[in-house]
Amino acid sequence: ARLFLAPGIVMLTLAWAWPVQAQSAATAREMRMWLMRIHGAASHSNFQGTFIVSGGGSVTSARIAHYCDGRNQFERIESLDGPARQVFRHNDVVHTFWPASKIAQVEQRELLTAFPALLIAGDDRIHEVYEVQPQAGERIAGREAHVLWVRPRDAYRFGYRLWADKASGLLLRSDVLGDKMEVLETAAFSDVAIGIRPQFDSVLQPMRRLEGYRVLRPVLRTTTLEAEGWAVRSVPPGFRQVSGVRGRIDAAALAKDGAAERDVLQWIYSDGLTHVSLFIEPYEATHASQPSTTSIGATQTLMRRQGAWWITAVGDVPVATLYVFVNGLERSR
Repeated sequence: ARLFLAPGIVMLTLAWAWPVQAQSAATAREMRMWLMRIHGAASHSNFQGTFIVSGGGSVTSARIAHYCDGRNQFERIESLDGPARQVFRHNDVVHTFWPASKIAQVEQRELLTAFPALLIAGDDRIHEVYEVQPQAGERIAGREAHVLWVRPRDAYRFGYRLWADKASGLLLRSDVLGDKMEVLETAAFSDVAIGIRPQFDSVLQPMRRLEGYRVLRPVLRTTTLEAEGWAVRSVPPGFRQVSGVRGRIDAAALAKDGAAERDVLQWIYSDGLTHVSLFIEPYEATHASQPSTTSIGATQTLMRRQGAWWITAVGDVPVATLYVFVNGLERSR
């Protein structure tokens, strides 16, 4: 469902030291300062390790490596479960390989999955919808970590608990929390090496080896709701649009479902920490006739027909939040 977003692991990094006595909620200024440091640290860390995501009864793992050289970033991700998949990223150019089917997808992506998203949205009002509070430190993946509790101020979003390496600031573990403080999803390193020597060729060389692969090059065009004949009359508090694109899916190649290529619109809304994607495509007979929802860990999906269109809303938010988005979506012409 996350069609135009990077399928790799989202890396969150922290770069501050908590005072031992600091147990009260952070002020808006402190919150902004810490999140700015998070963003900066995420771009300048060299690390590699095994990253495991568990939630909703499923567990997936991947080997991930991240290198930086000034403004250049390099990333390598290899799935360890299910069909083999390899992802290589050099800045905003991403190559995804499926060795079994000999398909490679080459695309240029906005890094909307970077944390915190408020820096992409150009918004610093995250404190209006979240409260940040430091907790007692713990040990994760063999390393001492600071712990940060991010609490939502309303029912439109989930909470988070983050464990950041004391020495480097790299995020070692993150939990997504429901309204009863239950853990919906956990993402954590089982092993990690920080401050390693960068290996840029381990990313660049595989990106040049496209021989023998069917190469897909999706073209995304920036667009607006108005230009596509749509309008969103209402969104949950704190969410703002950060992206809108039109793209073409080669469904037969990727899903092997026999469907023809089709255009899909995607709108992305962010509250500063998480985001919701709205996908709009023509309704087809293969789609369900009744609305449906699915839940996998923290990720909720709502699918519904709206006249001649099929709407899919996806996000790490309560399903009620998705209904607000979909109910506010209207054709303007």
